[in-house]
Amino acid sequence: MRFFMPCLFLLTSLAPNNVSHAAGDAGTLERITKSGKIRIGYREAEPPFSYQLPDGKIVGFSTDLCQTIADDVRKELGLNKLDIDYVKATPATRFILVKTGQIDLECAATTNTAERRKMVDFSYPNFMTATQFLSRSADHLKTISDLAGRSVTSASGTVNIEQLNAVNRQKGLNISVMPTKTNEESFELVASGKASAFVMDGILLAALAATSENPDLYSLSEDTLSAPEPYGLMFRRDDPAFKAVVNTSLRRIFTSKTINDLYTKWFTSPIPPNGMNLKLPMTSTLRQAYDNPSEYQE
Repeated sequence: MRFFMPCLFLLTSLAPNNVSHAAGDAGTLERITKSGKIRIGYREAEPPFSYQLPDGKIVGFSTDLCQTIADDVRKELGLNKLDIDYVKATPATRFILVKTGQIDLECAATTNTAERRKMVDFSYPNFMTATQFLSRSADHLKTISDLAGRSVTSASGTVNIEQLNAVNRQKGLNISVMPTKTNEESFELVASGKASAFVMDGILLAALAATSENPDLYSLSEDTLSAPEPYGLMFRRDDPAFKAVVNTSLRRIFTSKTINDLYTKWFTSPIPPNGMNLKLPMTSTLRQAYDNPSEYQE
């Protein structure tokens, strides 16, 4: 299966900023200093980026990145200890939780777009994926045109459902779009035969299929509804001091062997709780983004 297609996108360089860490700095750093806590947003079931194990532990690629960032924040602020409060977020609630300050850093799989940057801000890209669709293998749905006249599902509050609606209008496919609250609900609609396909980020679809009882029942389209787009860690707008600390931490991770270890751990090795292995090698496009961390501008 192919999860990515080569693409070119514009990156505007942003050098790490020197940040003053006076106790009176306004914004997220000040609140963290006063409370001794950083609030990290997570998803219940979004492997391998952010998910909850049966014992309640929050794990994932994005979670690991944010735990390292949290320790760097602690060091920058001169704190002996910094507690992490994990706050559950869904595709529908994540933006309001960040905007209202209930989450300091959302650490899952959120696509960075120009429209979203009007509401929130993003870190350097930490992953890239294209929008694809998942269907039952027995239905032999290969292309977007194969979805004409069918029921297709996607989670509300995502870029993917917007892309599905757009291609439906542009191509006159007469698709019946079925919004859901979560990716798990959308997957169940396909599994039960109530929807013909589920449109979402390719990597998330692959993970959902891989963790199902019978992965061979499902196929991931090679056809895409978008070029590869970047995920970013999400935080409040207009908080340059906090953004600088986050991006400085990521730059250190991305340009060292740490990123290779983390990528191997989550994308090419068995992961908990059931030993799923995505067997997804790093693409050259993603390697370039890690080697030259920059703010994304499409």
